[in-house]
Formats: sequence, structure tokens, C-alpha cells
Amino acid sequence: MPTHLSPTNPIRILPAMVANDEAIVMAGIPAVNMSLLHRIRFRVGDPVAMMEWSLGGGNRIRTLILRDIEIDRARKTARADNICSPLDFSPSNGLSSERETATAQALAECLVRAGAKKAVCDRTFPAIFQHHLVNAGISVRCDPLLFTLDRRAKDATEIAAMQESQRVTERAIELACRFIANASANASGGLLHQGSPVTSERVRGEIDTFLIREGYENPRSIVAGGPQGGDCHHDGTGPLQTGQPIIVDVFPRNKASGYWGDSTRTVVHGTIPTEVARMHAAVVLAKATAIKSVKAGVTGDSVHAVTRRVIQDAGFGMGLPPMNSPATWCGMVHGTGHGVGLDVHELPLVDAGGPELIDGDTITIEPGLYCHAIGGIRVEDAIVVTRDGAMNLGNGLPEGLDWRG
Repeated sequence: MPTHLSPTNPIRILPAMVANDEAIVMAGIPAVNMSLLHRIRFRVGDPVAMMEWSLGGGNRIRTLILRDIEIDRARKTARADNICSPLDFSPSNGLSSERETATAQALAECLVRAGAKKAVCDRTFPAIFQHHLVNAGISVRCDPLLFTLDRRAKDATEIAAMQESQRVTERAIELACRFIANASANASGGLLHQGSPVTSERVRGEIDTFLIREGYENPRSIVAGGPQGGDCHHDGTGPLQTGQPIIVDVFPRNKASGYWGDSTRTVVHGTIPTEVARMHAAVVLAKATAIKSVKAGVTGDSVHAVTRRVIQDAGFGMGLPPMNSPATWCGMVHGTGHGVGLDVHELPLVDAGGPELIDGDTITIEPGLYCHAIGGIRVEDAIVVTRDGAMNLGNGLPEGLDWRG
């Protein structure tokens, strides 16, 4: 098995690579490079380099190079056999004073000392690191699929973190929908809370305040009412009105675990228009039918086809509106869902051409219908793909349009 480097002289016991083996390399800043973070499970805001190579007999060793002041912390939690600093692999002409360049130089020197001639990198590998490896005589090729399946197949710890994130996300959704539903309406239909207008911005403020208290960072949530919701990604702005559908889409990141939640519901204050109710019924049926079709081994394409069939059978369109279509055209303009985890949008896509789903994928199922004359309806859950079907990551948030009470 791999041996940890001596903290007093890590270079001396660096093992040599098996002849003709290809080193695996990753690099970047784990605080922003989620593929690297997933591999090493150590968040830091400075450049890091990781390399793996074979020891023979199926054993591999992983070495991590990062700032010296992070080494003690990394030794406690990072998934690596060797924890080193760039100074441990300083080339003969010394290291740059610039951290990213110095880390790239150290990675190249580490591979040279290990006897590496070839390296394979993932799709996120920075060009500055490739530059220094090539200058050191190491050929580098990119494997776009390297570690993508590993990252998609969430382990038990990741799923538990995502359940926590999703459940807090659902609480934020419920808070917002009830805040809207229990408002009063003035003579012109504008919503009021304690005498002041209820706006998209005000509801977002309620969501933000709740999530900050819960330990989450939250991008700009979608609170889009009426015709604004006819654009599926309109954030929403200004006063909200009674009798109109209001999309509430919240996707926060847990500051401690790094995992995202993602959920959407639609709320109507007051009387629900007939066409809005018809749109909503089709979306809820599409979501339930799509989730029922999910299990490991089916494709994202086939799940999206299920959604498409339900939406079209209900008399609505699929895809972007035809040229010069009227404002009353109503259809689903996006895919059924996407992967979610350390990024809010990650592999796989649940859409036309989407790949085979694997055990441990965490995906959203979020059909929607959009009409520029009426507004939008979207209902979204996050689920775990298993061999036997789908498991909801949340607590089963209500799906209806009426959130009074």
C-alpha cells in the first residue's frame, strides 16, 4: 500500500512510476473547481495540483501539492496519500513567486522525479499547468470523461449532504409561497403585506434572510409573476398580482458541505384561472410520470421523451415557440432536468440526447409550461437515481397552486 511521505524529507521516498504508465493529473483551485474538490475532498482558495500513478499490482498513489500553510489541515481531511508543498518539488532554476505558476512548476518537477513521460488530465485542467508539463518533456492528453462517472455516482455521505440542502431549500420555497398566498390584495390586484407592496424583490429578501440564518449562500432566486414567468429564466421584478401564477425557484448552496439544493413551486394568490389550472395539471402529471420512469440504466433522453409525451398529450407545445407565434402560445421550452451536486448544474442532462443514468446520479425533474400572455408554471424536485427507481431528496413538498394557511 502507498506510504505517506515523511514530513521532514518527502522527496526522498517518492516512489517511481511503473514503466510506460500514464500519470493522472488535476489542478486548479478547489474552492471553484468542483471536479478537483470532489476528487480530494479538501476546499482551499489557492492553487492545488494532484497526481496519481500506478505502483503495480493494481495499487495507485495520490500526491497533493498545495501551499505549506495548508499542509497540516490537509493531512487531517484530504483524500491523498502524500501531502506536499511546491517547495518540496522546486526545480533547479527555482519556483516562480506567483502561486499558480509555482504550483504548475512543482507538478512538472514531481512527475519528472517520478519518471513520468505521459500524463492524462481531465477537462478542467488549466493551460498554465499543461504548459509547464509540456516544457518539462511530459506529453499531456485530455480525457473529457475522466472522473465524470465518479463524480456523478454520489456516495452515502454526499447523498446525506444533499438531503439536508434539499430539505432546507424546500423550507425556503414554502416560506415564500405562503408569504405570497397569505398577502392581501388592493383594489387594483396588487399584493400587500402589512400595508406595503409584495414585490419579487421583497420575497427574494425573505428567502435570502432565511437561508443566511440556515448557513446557505443563495444566488438570485427566481420569483417571477404573471407574464414575466413566461420567460423560464426571468428572475422576476416589481409588484406581484393576485390571480397570476408566480414561479418560485430556489437553488442555494450549503456553506459547510458545498452541496446545492434545487426546488421550484408555483403559487397563485386568490382565484386560480382555468387555463393556469390546466397548465399546472399537465406539469404535475409530467413530473410524476417522468420520475416514475427513472432508474439506473435508462437514458436522460428517454425520461425527457416521457415528459414530452405527457405535455403534448395535454395539448401543449414542446421546444421554442414557432416564428411569429402569438403571445398565447404555450409550451415547454427546456429539458426535463439536470444533474445537481457540488454544482447546481452538472452532468447528466435529462434532455434530448441525454446519457444513460447511473446508480447514484442526483438529478432534478422540472417540467414547465410557459405562455407570454399568462405566465409560467414549473414544479421541480431533486431525486437520487437507484437501480430500483428514484428516491426524492426532499420531504415531499406540496405541489398545488394554493398555499394559504
